[in-house]
Amino acid sequence: MHFKVVFRAAKAAQAQGLAAFRFNFRGVGRSEGVHDYGQGEQDDVRAALDEAESRFPGLPIVLGGFSFGSSMALRVGVADPRVLALFALGFPLDMVEGLSFLEGCEKTRLFVQGANDQFGSGERIRELAAGLPGPKEVVVVKESDHFFNGHLDEVQAAVESWIAALPWAR
Repeated sequence: MHFKVVFRAAKAAQAQGLAAFRFNFRGVGRSEGVHDYGQGEQDDVRAALDEAESRFPGLPIVLGGFSFGSSMALRVGVADPRVLALFALGFPLDMVEGLSFLEGCEKTRLFVQGANDQFGSGERIRELAAGLPGPKEVVVVKESDHFFNGHLDEVQAAVESWIAALPWAR
């Protein structure tokens, strides 16, 4: 939750008046439990949604994440009616098995990917998004790797601009 990409996404949300709620998955930092290869981590996302809904009633819920967190956010968010819009930063496309969970999603989505992301290039994310229904936006950060080294301002600006357009209202 303290990683630079996650921190910048939270700053972007806050700059647009949203409450940003960050958390660690089980077994990370001071969180209890152990890594569960994406199964229990989806429950972690649901628990975070419950907590966000409790702490910030009435605010739109926009769910996003970075890398593994983006895959968990998308898996949970496409099916959860509380989630009104989704964003994925550095989606690890080459490591995610089975993408069918994305096929029926018509919620507004933002994908921000490094052009040279070693876990799914910008070109591959464009191809994925082209085959998905509903409103979606793809931002490929030129000359960037998976961690957006040297390009955090661009990532933050992309998220902030997308949120400023009120994607949950589309």
